[in-house]
Amino acid sequence: MNNIYPLPSRQSAAVAVLRLACWVALSAELPAALFGCQASSPRAAAAAHLSPADTPSSMDDSYDWHGLVIAPFGSTLKDVPATLHEVLLFRDEHGGSPDDLECFAGDAPFPRFVGRTSDEYLLCFKQNRLSRIQASVRLEPAEAAEVFAAACSLWLNTAAPIGDSCEGRDSAVQYSGRLGQDPDQPQMTLSITLDGAPAP
Repeated sequence: MNNIYPLPSRQSAAVAVLRLACWVALSAELPAALFGCQASSPRAAAAAHLSPADTPSSMDDSYDWHGLVIAPFGSTLKDVPATLHEVLLFRDEHGGSPDDLECFAGDAPFPRFVGRTSDEYLLCFKQNRLSRIQASVRLEPAEAAEVFAAACSLWLNTAAPIGDSCEGRDSAVQYSGRLGQDPDQPQMTLSITLDGAPAP
């Protein structure tokens, strides 16, 4: 005996077609969604740890300290793409610059740092090789803690820190950020020191 199966109704066929169309659309969008997750910037990922109230409106790529490295560590003085002049530094209570480092300041405008042009920017050389970079900006007391927390959160890729120091390592570069105040200045100073191993 032959089995007889009823033909699907027009409504059932339409539902099947709709389901197939949805499956095709999702298949096409899934790789793009995954790619978008992988392509999100470190700054955006770090900012996700901060609430909107904690994120400075001026937060941009200059919060990433990598922008301060205008030449690879280990570069010779003549390979640095800037006009430099030597400066005399004194050791401070935090260690300052070691006596075997020769530090130079640039004549051109300093790189931007945490949304502002750096007030101080020094390149220090050991045995004629770039070994340290120092930069600092002055901030109003009302915004200093917020800016420092956002910057440190980006560097560490974690929640906003508590305190006035922020230290870590990225590959061969050791970074150390500090927030402090000069007794002679009403503003706070946010500074960062980058130490890299010179090429042998």
